[in-house]
Order: sequence, then structure tokens, then C-alpha cells
Amino acid sequence: MFTINNVVQPETLKEAYEILVSKKNNTMLGGCAFLKLSNKRIETGVDLSSLDLSYIKEDENFIEIGASTTLREIETSSLLNSYFNGILRESVKNIIGIQLRNIATAGATVFSKYGFSDFNTALLSLDAEVELYKGGRMLFEEFLSKSYEKDILSKIYIKKKGRIAVYTSFRNSSSDYPILNAAVSCLDDNWRIVLGARPQGAKIADKASALLLNKELDEKLIDEAAGIASEELTYGSNMRATEEYRRALSKVLVKRTVKEVLQCR
Repeated sequence: MFTINNVVQPETLKEAYEILVSKKNNTMLGGCAFLKLSNKRIETGVDLSSLDLSYIKEDENFIEIGASTTLREIETSSLLNSYFNGILRESVKNIIGIQLRNIATAGATVFSKYGFSDFNTALLSLDAEVELYKGGRMLFEEFLSKSYEKDILSKIYIKKKGRIAVYTSFRNSSSDYPILNAAVSCLDDNWRIVLGARPQGAKIADKASALLLNKELDEKLIDEAAGIASEELTYGSNMRATEEYRRALSKVLVKRTVKEVLQCR
């Protein structure tokens, strides 16, 4: 259990950022779902509850998700479920239980780049961007490749294209952490294959995705892409599975997910 000396609720992002960086052990507070598992000592916790960042809305070109939006709100949003085959709902619906999904926030999940994240894998398969107070707006893929720096993630943007997307995962039980997860999307024969929980974070299999570009897909080509995805990304071992098992499993998940996208077109 973490120890915290002070909690503040700033009225602006500028104020929140200044408090966050003023001391090394000042920390952002999201839902604190995973922070509770740590023994961290926090001088000042920065709570964004006063900034109205819990929302899901759309405009002509983008869906916008506020950082304080919970995973449960994402799961039950009729707006999100009307786009991309409901991939974001599918990605979060098996995370532990409703009680946890009611407190875990999208902003904390994305900013923390959790290796086991289901949401991040699905999000990376879409045309998503994030907005940081200091770092500004950038592609989610670019954000994931950057080294950690103290900042505040305020919003997530998803471009409203006609992208067809499917998420799948392999778990020991429905509410356990994933052993491996995958998300595949397609827009105008431009494919994006993502694997996560490797146990490292979500990453696009660029070579495998490029192989499918503007092709008429058949069993042989899908097999080849799944094989490339298993080789071009790195995998690791932990208490849930070995590197070799995850690598073999990646072929199955990629093949299965690409086929499911084809059925949805």
C-alpha cells in the first residue's frame, strides 16, 4: 500500500503540472487501482477530479476521451460501441471485474504504458492520438516509443475513419491478466497488426502489416503474415508464460484476428 502526505485538486492543467514537477516524489492520481499494489511514498498526489476530464464525445472528425474516463464508461459507451466494431469495449470487458473497471481510468492506463494493458493494444490498432500538457498532441504510437517523462495526459483522440477492427486475447481465466493479446484493423486494404502483453507493451508488427497491404488475402498469405509477426517482435517470459509459448501463440492470435476482420468487411 502506498503512503501519501498530501492530496491536491488543481483547477487548471497548468497548476497541476507545476505541482507535479515541483518535487520528485509528487505523483499523478488516476483511479489508483494499480498504485495500491505499490509501496510508493508520495509527497503530494495530484488529483484531476476538478478538471472535468471524465467524458466521451465526438465531433465531425474525432472521438475524444477525457483522461479521467473510467474503463467501465468505455465498456458501456454507446458512442464508442458504434465505431470500430466495438473494439474498445471488447478490450476492457474482461479486465478483473466491474469494481476495478469503475475506478481504473483511461488516462492512467495509457500514460503508464502498462505491458499487460488490453486497452492500449486495441487503441494502438486505431488512428489514435494523445494530448499531453507539456508534450502536446502526438500519435499514440509515437508516445509509446518515447521514454518516460513527467507530464499530464489530458485527452485521447481517435480518428473517425471507417476502420474495421477486432481485438482478441488469450488468458488462463476470463478475469486474469492476458498471456498475450492482439488487435488487427483494416482501412482501405491498409492493415495494422498489433500485439501486446508480450509481456512488454503494445507494438505494431510493421513487416507483417505491410505484407497484407493492398493484397487479396488467402490462407497462405495470412499464415505468412502471422509467421512474420511472431518473428519481428520480441517476447518475454514471466509467471504466466514463456517467451517460446508467447511467440507460438502470436501466430494463432494474428491468424485468427485477421480472419475475423475479413469476415467483418
